[in-house]
Amino acid sequence: MFRALSTAALGMSAQQRSVDNVANNLANVGTTGYKRSTIAFQDLFYENIASSKLGGAANRNGGDGPMLQVGHGSRAVATIRNFMQGSVAETGNALDMAISGSGFFQVEMPDGSIGYSRDGNFSRDSTGMLVNNSGLPLAAQIEIPTDAVAIEVSQSGTVTALMAGDNTKVELGQIELAKFANPGGLEALGDNLFAETDASGLAFFGNPGSEGFGVVRQGYLEQSNVDIVNEMVRLIEAQRAYETNSKMVQTAEDMMSVTNSIKR
Repeated sequence: MFRALSTAALGMSAQQRSVDNVANNLANVGTTGYKRSTIAFQDLFYENIASSKLGGAANRNGGDGPMLQVGHGSRAVATIRNFMQGSVAETGNALDMAISGSGFFQVEMPDGSIGYSRDGNFSRDSTGMLVNNSGLPLAAQIEIPTDAVAIEVSQSGTVTALMAGDNTKVELGQIELAKFANPGGLEALGDNLFAETDASGLAFFGNPGSEGFGVVRQGYLEQSNVDIVNEMVRLIEAQRAYETNSKMVQTAEDMMSVTNSIKR
């Protein structure tokens, strides 16, 4: 009975993690470039109990007989990120970019390291640098002149500016994308950013449109890949599992009350 209590309590805790995960996905259904996540669960250790100790017969050699395996519940062990392509929506903003295919934008973090993102909602800061919503510059260090009247970004990531007066085009820089052998191993940092880890492997780089890399679409943003219907189904499943485990806790308590009353 004590085992049933702890097992059911662990089950409730595991399902709470699942509910928390669904809530976070739904909260980010409108977040640019957001990638939905799921929780991976793992069963806990098993206790081997000889059936002879539970009133069963011993084997003919006097041994304990068949073994009974009793589990001790489950736990949440990992967050799995789904990097499936989200839909792209046209914005008409020349500094908005969406990656159609594989790859991540690279931005320079305050500590000098590189952060990776699918969010291409860029703007020009007070110094002319192309930055993301958090004010972090693209690793390519692209600076937009004050006298530029139009910005063009090719599908291969080349950024050019049309200058006022003489209508000449000036190349401002080249956007380079990053890829990982295991993007699911990236660490989510918040602010639509990810960091490289041992699990993700080292980043390798290439221009948009080159082998294995997606293309850049100017004037578009990638939407969240959260499916509301799918998340609601997961929420119902987790809620029912939580309720069932809570009923198991109550059942175990009732059984303990009966046992205590017998002793009296």
